[in-house]
Amino acid sequence: MSRGDFEASNGDEFADAEYDNAVFGEAVFGADEPSDVELDAADLSDEVGENEFPPQLSSGDNYIAGPPSGDPDQPSDEEERARQEQGREELRVVESALNERWPETKIEPSLDRIRALMHMLGEPQTSYQVLHIAGTNGKTSTARMVEALLSRMGLRVGRYTSPHLQLATERISIDGGPVTPADYVDAYRDVAPFVDMVDQATGDAGPAMSKFEVLTGMALAAFADAPVEAAVLEVGMGGSWDATNVADAGVAAIGPVSLDHTDYLGDDLAGIAAEKAGVIKQGAVVLVAEQEPAVETALLEHAVRMDATVARAGSEFAVLHREIGVGGQQLTLQGLGGVCDEIFLPLHGAHQAANAALALATVEAFFGAGQDRQLVIDAVREAFAEVSTPGRLEPVRGAPTVLLDSAHNPHGVRALANTITEEFAFRRLVGVVAVLSEKDVRGILEALEPVLAEVVVTSNSSPRVMSPDELAELATEFFGADRVTVEPRLDDAVETAVGLAEHTDQPDEPLSGGGVLVTGSVVTAGDARTLFGKDPA
Repeated sequence: MSRGDFEASNGDEFADAEYDNAVFGEAVFGADEPSDVELDAADLSDEVGENEFPPQLSSGDNYIAGPPSGDPDQPSDEEERARQEQGREELRVVESALNERWPETKIEPSLDRIRALMHMLGEPQTSYQVLHIAGTNGKTSTARMVEALLSRMGLRVGRYTSPHLQLATERISIDGGPVTPADYVDAYRDVAPFVDMVDQATGDAGPAMSKFEVLTGMALAAFADAPVEAAVLEVGMGGSWDATNVADAGVAAIGPVSLDHTDYLGDDLAGIAAEKAGVIKQGAVVLVAEQEPAVETALLEHAVRMDATVARAGSEFAVLHREIGVGGQQLTLQGLGGVCDEIFLPLHGAHQAANAALALATVEAFFGAGQDRQLVIDAVREAFAEVSTPGRLEPVRGAPTVLLDSAHNPHGVRALANTITEEFAFRRLVGVVAVLSEKDVRGILEALEPVLAEVVVTSNSSPRVMSPDELAELATEFFGADRVTVEPRLDDAVETAVGLAEHTDQPDEPLSGGGVLVTGSVVTAGDARTLFGKDPA
């Protein structure tokens, strides 16, 4: 399908006249527009001294410039610290309650429970427009890019992603940042009575609501309460029976599909793709990243059954050019509405450039962009320049450089290794690796081996982590015993890796150029962020 055909079939479906001028054309208010209010400086000159407000606007309770210093209602530093600690304690109580439910890795494929919860809550997911992000890798990065673009276009946006790196509040984002612990606790308390009702109605016929189902209900309800105008939902696992699929998305983006969660999704790529295609709703628009032929066939077949409009990477949208730069890359993207050039993306890797093209097309589809109908290019540039994706080749230290990456399956690790090879010039790179036991550990280690001089195997905070000794046995198959070190604690592993990275074989060899890569799991990257003093984001 050409971009012109795309516009003809979808140009009016998602475009909202309220946003047209701001998004596609000139600013809503021009700089030369006359003012309806005329102020006479002489009228104020007798009342207003330099740096003062008129008495009628600054006396009594009319503190238009903010409360005066020493306001008794302003909490002291000690009171603020106490309030924050109380919020963290309440968050721990909520997380403890949620952890008594089935974890995200234990699933009874069904939408019945989340549908029942949404019905009891008054269908909050219908009060805003939804963009759904599916696939195996790159979902969170793509979701963050979509969020940034929508926000820059003037919308109030909610984003729901999983899993979190450090703190559960990261999963629910409103206005570009995680909700506060207090807001997270309030969201739980708002839905908890209804969750209990769903559990009671289910009885012995099936399991109680899972942790992920409750979290999804919390997010969808919080977005309605905010309220947001658009919600970006990342699929947790699969597609058809993922709890996020209770929402009817007018636009769905499907990133690269590969093997992961094979205990639930199987090891047949076409079958996995068919499951993920379940997020494509009747008459929707679907944006498809570059895929293996069997995957693309499965996705397109489902799209045809749903009478959905399809735009594909390499056809309707694409990365036309990328140039590696300091701190990221410069891109030229082909969007649904034309070419967007001079885009700086502060992220590394060809995979992130592909995510950017997918995100751009997704937002264009949402607004009804097409031939000769392009988003404001300056707004697009500003949005991409502000994107951040914690735990994705994130630098947390220099001399030696320490990078964190949450890659946790062979496909993701291969993209990571390719980026290291293409964009970094380490004299010696040492890996710190901790992996969850249910993952394809051999595939991960095999993909890492070409770029690592040595590997330090360790543990993370997940109860599902593979023991360092078992991981060392597997690592030895690929690295050899002389390149594998075991450190049970992550902090010790990082310290050891730093020493190995600074090691030189010759006395006159420079110490600079060494690096450490901490990877293997989202949990590993999150634990390392905390270790290096990074705030949840």
